Amino acid sequence: MSITALALDSVYGRKAAGVRARLERVVNGTWEDIAEVETDYEGCIKQWDGASLERGLYRIVFDSDQYFVALGLSAAYPEISVMFRIQDEVDSYQIQVTLSPYFYSTYFGSNN
Repeated sequence: MSITALALDSVYGRKAAGVRARLERVVNGTWEDIAEVETDYEGCIKQWDGASLERGLYRIVFDSDQYFVALGLSAAYPEISVMFRIQDEVDSYQIQVTLSPYFYSTYFGSNN
């Protein structure tokens, strides 16, 4: 199973490169960090280094504050958290987030 992520910048109409993101999973009722990475020049996260993925409840926390501060903007949402459930360990999933200082939208889909 794999999870890829894509971050888009709606202010400048481009892919959001350099957004820090943290992948977490619920273990015994508590969120645990699995991996922390940054989007590449295409706004993508293709690999979660050291991540062991299986069925369960996950979330990706995008550091929108750091991203927008670097652009000279302030953000109403310092973090954007996208929570989702993995039902089947053989599927590949894609999470997409569109960032703006005052709104965000998400998409969850299967790559199969």
